[in-house]
Amino acid sequence: MRYIWTLAGIGLGSLAFAPSVRAQDEGTAHISGGAVYKTYCAVCHGPEAVGDGPLASSLRVKPPDLTLLAKKNAGTFPKDRVTKTVDGRTSVKGHGGPDMPVWGDAFRQAKDSKSEAQVKEKIEAVVEYLESLQKP
Repeated sequence: MRYIWTLAGIGLGSLAFAPSVRAQDEGTAHISGGAVYKTYCAVCHGPEAVGDGPLASSLRVKPPDLTLLAKKNAGTFPKDRVTKTVDGRTSVKGHGGPDMPVWGDAFRQAKDSKSEAQVKEKIEAVVEYLESLQKP
């Protein structure tokens, strides 16, 4: 149990040093969902979002294959449910407990999140990124 809390502490502690997820697109700043995913999610869910991240084997609940969310939902990506899971409004086994921080809260504490709008933008960006990864 202490090991899991240590992992969570390392993950949350890295928020202060997380690289900026902002990119320039024709002079307009936007948040890259892929960068948010790689910074905050890939360590457990894996670089390809199939649940094989470097910490996956040390967790009590195996991270799911996030590329199959639409397939498991009759072919429709459950955008609202995924958004609520990421931001912490919907509890999912492994989310928000000792294995995984609630990312809405974690994003609020990150140095590059200066407003609630930026937190919402990060969540929307990572959800859109996950939607783009769905397998048929």
